[in-house]
Amino acid sequence: MTVFGWVARALDGLPAALGASVSAIAPTATGARSYRDRQFHNTEPASPIVVRENPTGLLALVAGMRAGRPKGAVPLAEPEQPNAAADLAVTWYGHASALIEVDGYRVLTDPVWSERVSPSRLVGPSRIHPVPVALDDLPRVDAVVISHDHYDHLDADTIAILARTQQAVFVVPIGVGAHLRHWGVPEARIVELDWGCSYSLSTPGDDRPELTIICAEARHFSGRGLVRNTTLWAGWALVGPKHRAYFGGDTGFTKAFAATGAQWGPFDLTLLPIGAYDSHWADIHMNPEEAVRAHADLCLGEPEHGVLVPIHWATFNLAPHPWAEPVHRLVDAAAAADTEIAVPLPGQRLDIRDLPPGRPWWEDMQ
Repeated sequence: MTVFGWVARALDGLPAALGASVSAIAPTATGARSYRDRQFHNTEPASPIVVRENPTGLLALVAGMRAGRPKGAVPLAEPEQPNAAADLAVTWYGHASALIEVDGYRVLTDPVWSERVSPSRLVGPSRIHPVPVALDDLPRVDAVVISHDHYDHLDADTIAILARTQQAVFVVPIGVGAHLRHWGVPEARIVELDWGCSYSLSTPGDDRPELTIICAEARHFSGRGLVRNTTLWAGWALVGPKHRAYFGGDTGFTKAFAATGAQWGPFDLTLLPIGAYDSHWADIHMNPEEAVRAHADLCLGEPEHGVLVPIHWATFNLAPHPWAEPVHRLVDAAAAADTEIAVPLPGQRLDIRDLPPGRPWWEDMQ
């Protein structure tokens, strides 16, 4: 392939992948509680990400990134897909993509099925393991929730396929709806929420009680191009008549976890990010010990309540730490706090009411 041909392929589809323009996003953002000066802001300001400019720092970063891939192939589980959604279950597809079942509803989180998390199909972080199931083979989904607009959480190609193959509503933080409209998702299927606001999920003629989806405050940032924070970022509380689940998406540790737990908890299941951390961006990505603390806050100070399922690790190499370090640290921190964790294989479905014995499958890839 010629250089020109390679560049052409690298740029193919890039304008569409970038999403909506700032001018298209701004009208929906005006009036949001954390929006001012044409940007969204964290309640707890986050330190800026430090770019390592000296040669020693850059070499350390490169060396750390090389350690972020396992030596062996990551094992996959073939997803189980029962006809009816369970009272409380989760299927982890990798990174932050999961299917959460709560009181008979299925909610798909941050679906990313592309090979790379980048606006380019040739350049950017690529998958460490394949997707365990094709998008067309997913069961019927009641809602898709998005935590924020970064490429490893909001994927244009995946969204376009889901808009065609599913009838689910897309529940997103304020501003993210502009990206969905840009990619052809019908307006009637888009719900944009500010922190603290909710949407009741129900179907006419359906005998299931409502599931309430709540937009919860997170500590992060957004942006798909050079301009940051034009759309909101969030976690999501899924509150049914009997069970409650929390999806953390991508966030730094924040006192908002305690407030979320106090208002909508305690949660029976939490999905919390444990990977892609580094001291140079500590405020916007949690480490495993902070995930255990966040779980306790979401469970009203009772770390033994509920089950913590780790996400945001093992699928894309996004930080200079060894591939399995996040789960090793999680296991130790959870044991010290008496917190129950469940670490599924990519593709594995876990019924939280009847968890199978866990095994450290990640040790086979060292």
